Amino acid sequence: MASILRLSEGANLAVHAMAYIASQPAGEPVTAVQIASDLGFSRDHLNKVLQRLARNGLVISRRGPHGGFVLGRNAEEVMLLEIVQAIDGPLSAGECLLGRSICGSRCALGGLTRLVFEQVKKVLAETPLTALPRLPPA
Repeated sequence: MASILRLSEGANLAVHAMAYIASQPAGEPVTAVQIASDLGFSRDHLNKVLQRLARNGLVISRRGPHGGFVLGRNAEEVMLLEIVQAIDGPLSAGECLLGRSICGSRCALGGLTRLVFEQVKKVLAETPLTALPRLPPA
C-alpha cells in the first residue's frame, strides 16, 4: 500500500539537522561533521541538504576555524513545512493507497486521503522548529 505522506530521506535529514542546530547554546555554530557523527547521517548527503537549507535562508554557513552552521532565523519562526519544502519542493496530495492512478470521484477513499493530506500539511505549516525535541538528547 502506498503512503499518504511521503517525505524524502533528505527532508527527514533536514528536519533532524535543523533541530540539532536549534539545540545549540546561544546560536553557537555546529559543523556538518559533528551533526553527521552525532545523528548517524552520511556527511556527504548532509552537506547537500545543508547547502539547500542555506540557499533557502534557513541556515547560515560560517567559515573559519570556529565556523559551522547556525539558524538563519529564530527557531520559533521556522515552520516544519518550510524545511520540508526547501528540500522536496511543494507538497502534493498523496497517491492512491492501492498504487493505482488517481481515479477522481470514483474512489471511495479519495476524500479521506485528501483530508489526511491537508491535515498533515496544516500541522507542518503550524509547527515551529521549537516544538521538536532537543537534539542530541541531554
